[in-house]
Amino acid sequence: MLCLGRHRRAVVALGLLVLGLVALRVAPHASLRERVSLSTPLYDRHGTLLRLTLADDQQYRLWTPLERIAPEVIEATLLYEDRSFWLHPGVNPAALVRSAWQMARGGRRQGGSTLTMQLARRLHGLDSSSATGKLQQIAAAIWLEMRYGKRELLEAYLNTAPYGSNIEGVGAASLVYFHHDAARISLPEALALAVIPQNPAQRVASRTAMAATGPTTMATAAPSIAGGNAALEAARGRLWAVWAAAHPDATGAGAPLPRMPALSRGQLPFAAPHLTDMLIGQAAQGTATDTLVREPDGAIHTTLDLPMQRTLERVMAEYLKTRANVGLRNASALLLDASTMEVRAVVGSADYRNADIAGQVNGTLGKRSPGSTLKPFIYALALDQGLLHPRTLLKDAPTSFGPFTPENFDGQFIGPVPAQDALTRSRNVPAVALAARLSQPNLYQFLQLNQVSRLASEAHYGLALVLGGGEVTPEELARLYAVLANGGVSRPLAYTRAQAKASREAPAASPRLISPEAAFITLDMLQQTPRPDTGAPARPAIAWKTGTSWAFRDAWTAGVFGRHVLVVWVGDFEGAGNPAYIGLDAAAPLFLRMVDALRAQRLDPGELPPSRLPDLRRVEVCASTGALPDAQCPARTSTWFIAGKSPIQTQSSQRAVWVDSRSGKALCGPQAASAPHARQVIVESWGSDMQRLFKQAGLPRRQVAGACMDQPPPPEVATGAAMAAAAPGAEAPSISSPLRAVRYLLDPRKPQPLQLRADAAMGMKTLYWFADDSLLGHSAPGESLPWLPPRAGDYLLRVVDEHGRVDIRPIRVELQ
Repeated sequence: MLCLGRHRRAVVALGLLVLGLVALRVAPHASLRERVSLSTPLYDRHGTLLRLTLADDQQYRLWTPLERIAPEVIEATLLYEDRSFWLHPGVNPAALVRSAWQMARGGRRQGGSTLTMQLARRLHGLDSSSATGKLQQIAAAIWLEMRYGKRELLEAYLNTAPYGSNIEGVGAASLVYFHHDAARISLPEALALAVIPQNPAQRVASRTAMAATGPTTMATAAPSIAGGNAALEAARGRLWAVWAAAHPDATGAGAPLPRMPALSRGQLPFAAPHLTDMLIGQAAQGTATDTLVREPDGAIHTTLDLPMQRTLERVMAEYLKTRANVGLRNASALLLDASTMEVRAVVGSADYRNADIAGQVNGTLGKRSPGSTLKPFIYALALDQGLLHPRTLLKDAPTSFGPFTPENFDGQFIGPVPAQDALTRSRNVPAVALAARLSQPNLYQFLQLNQVSRLASEAHYGLALVLGGGEVTPEELARLYAVLANGGVSRPLAYTRAQAKASREAPAASPRLISPEAAFITLDMLQQTPRPDTGAPARPAIAWKTGTSWAFRDAWTAGVFGRHVLVVWVGDFEGAGNPAYIGLDAAAPLFLRMVDALRAQRLDPGELPPSRLPDLRRVEVCASTGALPDAQCPARTSTWFIAGKSPIQTQSSQRAVWVDSRSGKALCGPQAASAPHARQVIVESWGSDMQRLFKQAGLPRRQVAGACMDQPPPPEVATGAAMAAAAPGAEAPSISSPLRAVRYLLDPRKPQPLQLRADAAMGMKTLYWFADDSLLGHSAPGESLPWLPPRAGDYLLRVVDEHGRVDIRPIRVELQ
């Protein structure tokens, strides 16, 4: 009975021990991966390594799952380090005894540590050179074996083993030495890696830790394991003998040692540093951002295309070198595949390592004045709102919009100009006039809908927003131009594979802001912009627009080619002005060289097949007016037309007039056509402001003396009150002075009269001015009438032409 009781107690004790071991194994415990800090690898979209960061402890360490490590590495490591790994409980007593016996006899030291013991030493930072340290190592190894499975322990060892210098783990070693991931390690490479952890200082040629540069850690010089290292070759030879014995059928009897693989002594990649800096910073911000940047394996898979990145960097460096004599030292560029909204290249500055230009600043994220690069969106919105088509005539003449009086970059005005030419020639007045007529959305609201950040209030900018009064980043500008490339749909950018996937899965985040027809026509107009090097539009087509900010601080070119959007900025990060910072002269040549280089290397696959646009039409219009042609139209052309939106009107600037062929004077009345010597001529009907511009340009339009007008006879001056009540008409006079919404200060000690001035339709000789109901006098169109207000206060000024058409301007006069 006593024996039976002891037996039962032993069984119970054994059962409790088993239950305890099972409980240790199944109880929640931290993953071994969480015990170490890891590096972050960043790849381009083809899987090419862009950068490898240092872990928190300044080691290069990647965690690679066991199933993604080449089997040759696993087997070679076990053959060399721990052949009984799958059998022992963490400690191999026979190996320990053998090692102690060899040391006691004074022979060569023979390692007795298992893989689990080596892992325990590295995880806990143990010093195993003493007896106490060795016992601690044995206890820690047994504890690990009780808590984790064999595959977990093997995976942890292969990811923390030392491979020379500050490189740990087979994943990092494979990237550093062989420039590919651990799954592609060959047998010769596996033989080299398997023997390094036992004595990395002796078997790796360089013992110097890989240094880090820049604000985020990055190695500059990699250690190498060269074939000339005798210690490494000897260790590989010993391992090969064991391998050949284990694989006699595969290697054959007496098979020679495979040659040492060609291993790089060069630098680790440090490509696209501005992009990788940005993504590393985002990954460190928190879980919400991290999930859209870093993937579950800890890597960051970007959408960047390394050949495209290098092409843009090379072209930029060459270009700035040729323009250094005019002070062009820095630039930024962003390339985007509009079809997927994936960023293909980010060149944040001309030289990341050049402190003189603050090269580590990412210029693609900097807020700058965009100059005229926003004008295409004014025309796109105007097309959608039925204000114009490409051949609609716009007026480029001195015009005041309240206190805002825009001028053109060249200081000149060219009179009537087709909308397409006004856009490609970047005329300011037509763009501002169009922006003033936009309804919902206007330009400011359009920028808001596109999530342009840090906008001030709409009143803060006024119409100056058209000409670069606000600020955007190159990234935001690329997203805006992608709206045109994507048929009017706004979509978020993607810098990583995870961001691109999230964007595809959330189509609700892609609202339509412009009709596809308006987007198509806008791009077609921009494609007619002549290249500065050839004087002709680019072929294959490029839709592009330049911009120059106030005081020559920023030069821009943005455009669409094939399926890509490219934005180029040239300037100084500190905002210093330079007369050379002109969009057409500084940024456009760089932009076009980049496009040409990408196409020459066949990196631009071309446009996607165009979508069918059922409301898009080609219509015939009068070439000189953009209106529907009639019998008086001397030449006709075709233009794009949006059914149900584009304006339909007959021409009004040309008319047929009967004249006496001898005197050139007009013949009036119903019998004019049958009068002796009658001849019909076509004359252009332009207002006084346009006539003045034509005359200044040396292009006076034909006038007919005594031309007959079909309007009613002019009213008497005595009926001024009735004239003041007349409604404005399509050809009503236009007040150019005083300005709208401006207060005028009157100094009673030295009163200065206000200058009243207005333009009028062709044929008008006299304009009549009223202040409230009082007649002030008359003037010719375009000429000034001095007026000294009798008192301070509010006045309603009216100007009336000979046919009762009126323009009104309220003003306020205050005493100074």
